[in-house]
Amino acid sequence: MAKFTVFFKDKPIHSTIFDTSVIRIGSDDTNDLIIDSLAVAPVHAVVSFNDGQAVIKQLNDNFPLIVNNETSKESALNNDDEISIGKHKVVYNTIETVITPPQPETLASKDLKSLNEEIETDVNISEAYLQVMEGKHIGRVIPLKNGMTRIGHNGSGVAAIAKRTDGYYISSLENNDLLTVNKKPLQEQTIKLNEDDQVLVDNTPMQFFLD
Repeated sequence: MAKFTVFFKDKPIHSTIFDTSVIRIGSDDTNDLIIDSLAVAPVHAVVSFNDGQAVIKQLNDNFPLIVNNETSKESALNNDDEISIGKHKVVYNTIETVITPPQPETLASKDLKSLNEEIETDVNISEAYLQVMEGKHIGRVIPLKNGMTRIGHNGSGVAAIAKRTDGYYISSLENNDLLTVNKKPLQEQTIKLNEDDQVLVDNTPMQFFLD
């Protein structure tokens, strides 16, 4: 088994653990690891495992594959290797590293620790963000720092995200049929957002994540 963690602008977006011998990476939704970006090929790369060794191969010559800051068409992957795909970074870990005692913390490992914490133990709530996943503003990260953040435009859908002591809650202010959370209409509900939730506001898909 292996774990892949996707970063955008040094912020962890999501982590996925795979128990398969082949993992396809790309922007198309038929891939195993999907990175929704115009800078990523529909089928960008593939990771295969042979006797426990992971090997990543580039699948599109027009979209370079960079492993540990070096351009490569094929490369063996070792624990903590960094794969640059478009504007995103993917960190590879063996499952053993995920469950063994932590190594001395670096900035990246601190981000991973924050991403994997399921319960907030600090009295202060974690900072949260929305990342635009499609359109002309793809990749843009919107911080949710205020007690109430208003998103959208009058006439085409407006949502409010409230920062509370136990998390972040989204509700509709206008045109609730145009607002969805994980592809389900928000309507008159107020919903607590969880890591990697998909939010559609004003026909703009966004992903919610915590710092």
